[in-house]
Amino acid sequence: MPTIRAAVCHAHAEPLLVEEVQLAPPGPGEVRVRMEAVAICASDISYADGGWGGTLPAVFGHEGVGRVVEAGDGVRGFAPGARVLVTLIRSCHACPSCAAGRPAYCEEGLHRDGPLSTLQGTPIVQAMQCGAFAEEVVVDTSQLVEIPEEMPAASACLLSCGVITGVGAAVNAAALRPGQTAVIVGAGGVGLNAIQGARLAGCARVVAMDVSEEKLADARAFGATDTILATEDKPWRRLAEIAPRMADAVLVCTGALPAFRTAPRLLGRGGRVVMVGMPHSGQTVDYEPVILAALGQGVTGSKMGDTVLARDIPWLVDLYAQGRLELDALVSRRWALDEINDAIADTKAGRARRNVLVF
Repeated sequence: MPTIRAAVCHAHAEPLLVEEVQLAPPGPGEVRVRMEAVAICASDISYADGGWGGTLPAVFGHEGVGRVVEAGDGVRGFAPGARVLVTLIRSCHACPSCAAGRPAYCEEGLHRDGPLSTLQGTPIVQAMQCGAFAEEVVVDTSQLVEIPEEMPAASACLLSCGVITGVGAAVNAAALRPGQTAVIVGAGGVGLNAIQGARLAGCARVVAMDVSEEKLADARAFGATDTILATEDKPWRRLAEIAPRMADAVLVCTGALPAFRTAPRLLGRGGRVVMVGMPHSGQTVDYEPVILAALGQGVTGSKMGDTVLARDIPWLVDLYAQGRLELDALVSRRWALDEINDAIADTKAGRARRNVLVF
């Protein structure tokens, strides 16, 4: 059983400890991947801070890229040496959600005990079925997709979550079309990719809203046609000046509750709110349902951009190669595994588009 180094969470809202742990060999249909890079996502931080509960100790991290070093029985298509994305989308291929082409909502859950344990044999939770804040992972082959050798690791790993969540929310969940108006609330790492998705979908107006002028400048650099400072009084009036028919879709790409309260006020007739950001468990907002009903509006959620890996990743890789999808500029800084707590603190401070651990 290999011994690897991983950043382990032993207590919520406490620094992660980089220590040696044991990694079980891959079982049937699984592979062991040596990580090249893994990005730090707000979801990892929310879990580590206890925002969604969960059992500890645990290893977080789910936005990675690496190379297959060992394959379990029955594995096809991922031989040792293959360079792959590692994602949290784990599909059984048989439940109603998977059969309907929605593997991000697979109903089967974990197929076996996680592969991680302490040196004394105590189980460690492989969070989000990845546990990628580690030198190596063991995952199901449904969580992998092969990527080109020439893609930089720090840029490629962003395709595993931040990019597909944002672009997919615009293209798959919101189903934006040429000529429409999209409003993206929250111009962080996911929001910038939702802006890219809306632009790729052909929206006439891509409006970014954030509390930070600096992030609105980022939004313009990534394709926003207009920006609104979320702290101004009644920002929906500013949107009405930009797009009199208001928004066909509002993509909420932050976990901040004020964004969820404001979103319905930005919709036009027949528009819908797509909830991408994830507030902490127990937090709530109120809506006036008669308005949504009378105007034919709706509210829906989007997990991982409703992505189908085999369909969406090759498309995004090709767009990157053409220069039509920006990845490199999303990387704010590269960090070593031993610097993970500093990288998390920098992410919390709101200074980063995406911080990336490089092995």
